[in-house]
Amino acid sequence: MKTRRERLLSAMSEAEKAGGGIHTTRELAFMIGERHTPAFTKFLAECVKSGILRRVSSGLFESTLTPPSADKAISQVINKLRSGVINYISLESELSHTGHISQIPMGHVTVMTKGRSGTFETPYGTIEFIHTKKPLSSIGPHLYFDPGMSMYRADTTLAIADLKACNRNTQMLESI
Repeated sequence: MKTRRERLLSAMSEAEKAGGGIHTTRELAFMIGERHTPAFTKFLAECVKSGILRRVSSGLFESTLTPPSADKAISQVINKLRSGVINYISLESELSHTGHISQIPMGHVTVMTKGRSGTFETPYGTIEFIHTKKPLSSIGPHLYFDPGMSMYRADTTLAIADLKACNRNTQMLESI
């Protein structure tokens, strides 16, 4: 019979093979057939302390033995932190990606969200969520799906409009 830790590591390894490496506390409990209780949360804290898990952000974990690939991890963290709402890469991150600004935001990603604003420090960099009040009908036509990140991105028109709406620095724009 496998120990609780062995079941957890095995489940996380299988999940990583299937494309998921970042998990919430509730997902981890479900993956090993347990209830999400304070005792389970304490178990996860012990796993972090012993080095078999790494806390990526509050309530988000990854296996240190089978971590996700770094290029996919940031989008998984973004989607877990603001699940159930529309999120898309925009502002400086998108404009740098498309070459409209020459600065490359190192270790920082800007994400527009229909959820709450907030900034999260993670091992994969800082994630800055900025709430948008724009209706989905005006956002949708200006989004495209990036399969490499498994996330939506703003087109240039929307990214510049978001930059202006958020009163961010427009002086860095190379061309409009």
